[in-house]
Amino acid sequence: MVQAYILIQTEVGKAAEVAGAIATINGVTQAEDVTGPYDVIVRAEADNVDDLGKLVVAQIQSVEGITRTLTCPIVHI
Repeated sequence: MVQAYILIQTEVGKAAEVAGAIATINGVTQAEDVTGPYDVIVRAEADNVDDLGKLVVAQIQSVEGITRTLTCPIVHI
């Protein structure tokens, strides 16, 4: 199991709408609208890195209102 935080920037005024839409995507465990340099922070999980990439590119980035994403895989050292 691979988990990651996905930091998202949105169009002005779209953070709550984007977070709500992303929260319904299979593989997303949490989606919150926040303040600061990013507008939404998502926690997601997938079986492997390839599936995580597909989740981000094919599903999360296709949500209307997103301008940029940054994926931060969780590591256990």
